[in-house]
Amino acid sequence: MERKQSMPNDFNQQIIEEFRANHGQVGGFFEGARLLLLTTIGARTGARRTTPLGYLPDGERKLVIASAGGAPAHPAWYHNLLAHPRVTVEDGVFTYQAEATVLEGEERDRLFARAVEADSGWAAYQAKTTRVIPVVALNAIDGAPPAGPWGDGLKVIHDAFRRELALIRKEVAESGPGLGAQLRVNCLTLCQGLHHHHTGEDGRMFPSLEERHPELAPVLARLRREHTVVEQHLTRLRALVSGDGSDAGAVLAEVNRLTADLEAHLDYEEQYLIPILNAITI
Repeated sequence: MERKQSMPNDFNQQIIEEFRANHGQVGGFFEGARLLLLTTIGARTGARRTTPLGYLPDGERKLVIASAGGAPAHPAWYHNLLAHPRVTVEDGVFTYQAEATVLEGEERDRLFARAVEADSGWAAYQAKTTRVIPVVALNAIDGAPPAGPWGDGLKVIHDAFRRELALIRKEVAESGPGLGAQLRVNCLTLCQGLHHHHTGEDGRMFPSLEERHPELAPVLARLRREHTVVEQHLTRLRALVSGDGSDAGAVLAEVNRLTADLEAHLDYEEQYLIPILNAITI
């Protein structure tokens, strides 16, 4: 989990531009990191300010930590969201409004401890300052599909799943014999996201395509069957990571099986659906 969040403005701007140009992917020091762009409204100026931040998955919300590298003062973005809790989040796929909630008491302490377990650097930052480093939850209020042609948007969503799955495989492989609490949450959040994505395809996109393109019936039938197989993997993965004594070896084996089936599924879906989705006009 990346920790460095206090960066010079010029460097910030380079990260922002690279993030937006590459759907959330950046290279260099932050390559492979879970990043988002947080846009807040200045507490004093009223101006919009965008900051790249590392985040922790937490189900339907994202967590950001106002570490400022252990500086004695809270970062500017934190002061901004205290004044204006409605913020804009870019995650590389979606741009949406979110409500920022500063966590307090037991919940803050528990989630900060979870972050420390995953990366001891958070504890090092806390040790450098007398302030209690805040943990902030970002809860999405709205959302829209990626801009541009629908097929290209589908590819962007799929690539985000590919990247997250590759990151989780790496985290599980490096975890030792057991899984930490944050890694379990990472796995469960991925499962939730894939389930929602495939449910949406089965319930909305596929019926619409069948109506417009009846020749796609065999392709869509295969994709629905593959959704069932992927859901079986997700069910097993949820069960494995939800137990008290999670076996990292068993989890990695299931993640590898999920990866193989899911990547083949996504490749097949993109081969047949992207050209058709890109040709659809409203």
